[in-house]
Amino acid sequence: MSAADVTCTPIRPVAPVGVVDIGSNSVRLVVFDGLRRVAVPLFNEKVLCGLGAGLHHSGKLNPEGRALALETLVRFAGLARAMKVSELDLLATAAVRDAADGPDFVRQVEERTGHPVRVLSGQDEAQLSALGLLSGQPDSAGVMGDLGGGSLELVAVEQGRTNGWVSLKLGPLRLQDEVGSDLRAARRLIDAELAKLDWLDGLEGRDFYAVGGAWRALARLHMEQSRYPLHMVQGYAIDRSEAEEVAKLVASMGRRSLDRLVDLPARRLETLPYAGMLLYRILRKGRPRRLVFSSRGLREGWILDRLSEEERSRDPLLVAVRDWATSDGRFGDLGQEITAWAAPLFPEESEAQARLRLATSHLSDIGWRYHPDYRAEQTLLRILRAQEFCVEHDERAFIGLALYHRYGGEKSKRVLKGPQSLLGSARSKEAEILGRTLRIAYLLCGGAAEMLLRCRLERSAEHLILRVPEDAPVPPGATIEKRLSSLASSLKLSEARVVSDPVA
Repeated sequence: MSAADVTCTPIRPVAPVGVVDIGSNSVRLVVFDGLRRVAVPLFNEKVLCGLGAGLHHSGKLNPEGRALALETLVRFAGLARAMKVSELDLLATAAVRDAADGPDFVRQVEERTGHPVRVLSGQDEAQLSALGLLSGQPDSAGVMGDLGGGSLELVAVEQGRTNGWVSLKLGPLRLQDEVGSDLRAARRLIDAELAKLDWLDGLEGRDFYAVGGAWRALARLHMEQSRYPLHMVQGYAIDRSEAEEVAKLVASMGRRSLDRLVDLPARRLETLPYAGMLLYRILRKGRPRRLVFSSRGLREGWILDRLSEEERSRDPLLVAVRDWATSDGRFGDLGQEITAWAAPLFPEESEAQARLRLATSHLSDIGWRYHPDYRAEQTLLRILRAQEFCVEHDERAFIGLALYHRYGGEKSKRVLKGPQSLLGSARSKEAEILGRTLRIAYLLCGGAAEMLLRCRLERSAEHLILRVPEDAPVPPGATIEKRLSSLASSLKLSEARVVSDPVA
């Protein structure tokens, strides 16, 4: 953990910023709450314009798509003014980059909106998409694939860095234009392009990160068919064998069959089989350990690229929870103090477990505004659904379940079924133990950091001891002793005691 992660930076007022992605298939406006490490979308609107439809044969932008895109961009510029967006950046990708009339379209957009358009090169697009992935999953290791309508960007990523990239003209719209409904021809074309990428063979044992609307649609389809407990693409991960099955299935299905399985716009349904074919061939060639989906891509990468190196290096999870704790906690952010106080109970935790425990401790007072009868359940649901969190689903479930027990939630509640299924029994028990520990922390200190600094927890092979100085401003009581005993039972310790220590 870096020094930048340890220091809590206060929330600063920032003006909203907007990014427009002018893609081959869709045009999307996202307004973020500021130029910051964890920028949260305030507004998100997408229109499927199909700018790149027919480009392979005509060499020009689709006339109908061009008219709709221009109309949409004028609307987006007006929305940005109405929302008092401080900056609005228009980014154009493969279709505008490759079309003969792309420059004329750019000129027209700039005249009508009053904003300059930046036409990204293939390298720009690849690097920004990879930065978007890393903005939420900084420890990514493997290959990112960002699938747009007209191109596929593949980038090797390793511990926060990019290491090689390629932009392939294999977007679903382009494939559809080139081969029509001949999926065998699409497969030959895809395999011929992928065969040139020797480094893709080194993906085995690592992860493939899927970015882009078409692949997000595949994730949602898989979630619905498997009755998955969370409907959130960011951080959704499945084993390669399962991913191959769903990708191969989608690649073989027609529009009507897909329409019965998933609710998507007609234009997306038409190109979904090509997206499935691409994913299946990549998985077959690279043989990654897992397929991991990311909802963060080019737009988030554009935001991250504009920050300082120091700001970019900060852990997105810890940044998000500290901001949340500072704004919603009753007593300020006690996350560091609680984490240090509880450390003796978790002597063998890994670095990843320590990070999750710290994040959970920062969030341990965010549920106080809810009625006590609903506090545990509402806090759990809030964690499971919060878009600020850049974590995989099991980590989200762990934090939520720990906070559920921090607020004394009932073990028999039906709401626990989903998160417990993501964690398994052993990790669910770990979350319960952390939650019980956090519950004692607030009962002990009442929000006063001084008490946590002066009291000590000790754990031995058989005993759990809470040491409280004789001159402590808040003496322990029967409730603390009862909860300490309950925690000791969860830890499978035979005895719990509160010990009054003389003042040195």
